[in-house]
Amino acid sequence: MAITAATFEYFRKLVEQRSGIVLEAGKEYLIESRLAQVARAQGFASIDDLATDLGNTGFNSLHRQVVEAMTTNETSWFRDIHPFEALRKRVLPELINLRAAESRLNVWCAASSSGQEPYTLAMMIREHFPKLAGWKIQILATDISTAMLAKARAGRYSQLEMNRGLPAPLLIKYFRKDGTDWVIKDEIRHMVEFRELNLAERWPALPGMDIVMMRNVMIYFDVALKKDILRRVRQVMRPDGFFMLGSAETTLSLDEAFQREQIDRAVVYRLSGAKAGRERVGV
Repeated sequence: MAITAATFEYFRKLVEQRSGIVLEAGKEYLIESRLAQVARAQGFASIDDLATDLGNTGFNSLHRQVVEAMTTNETSWFRDIHPFEALRKRVLPELINLRAAESRLNVWCAASSSGQEPYTLAMMIREHFPKLAGWKIQILATDISTAMLAKARAGRYSQLEMNRGLPAPLLIKYFRKDGTDWVIKDEIRHMVEFRELNLAERWPALPGMDIVMMRNVMIYFDVALKKDILRRVRQVMRPDGFFMLGSAETTLSLDEAFQREQIDRAVVYRLSGAKAGRERVGV
């Protein structure tokens, strides 16, 4: 389904306004490939007709479906492995020492897609940090897509999805077979709370975070939104917490309050000096 320039412009504005994702010129093919199925399922003869209908009505569930269809949900178990090695070798051991008196850790996995990242973290904690068994561990996983959140909460994955990065011993230990799918066991599922959250809009009140993982999502935002999100991350993080981005992302030239630290082949960010202070309201 080829689209007109007017249709591309309509969807470009809709997606950016509602999700912060920037669709540059030349991305017409992306709209065509992702919205053709939505248009057909809703009974429209073309994507252009879908755009016309949406433009004549207020924001509703179909607009939301379109925005969700345009988000990227690429993920896997232990994605890019090195950040998880940094968590195991340095980040979590340091935080365990820092939080010994509290016996509590808060982790936020933003743009968590279908749940592999937060579940990976939960399994890693169970495997390597038995001393945390008596701690209060909150792993908050958020995403803009209600469909991805529903899948993550169900914890049901195909064999193909399981083959993407999950070691066989963890598959056997933490999943049960159900037909052709694998379902995560409750001991891991209950460690993660999934919530809807749009990074481009106002965030709800969040607890002080020891770890913020916001990997492979900021690359889709413009500079102004990146700066605003980094400002709000500072307000949510505890002063001695850790911030993790994707390998192609950086805070450089965006927010000088973050200091880059290399841990083997991974990069983490810490807050520096007086700028580490948090504002608990209006993030």
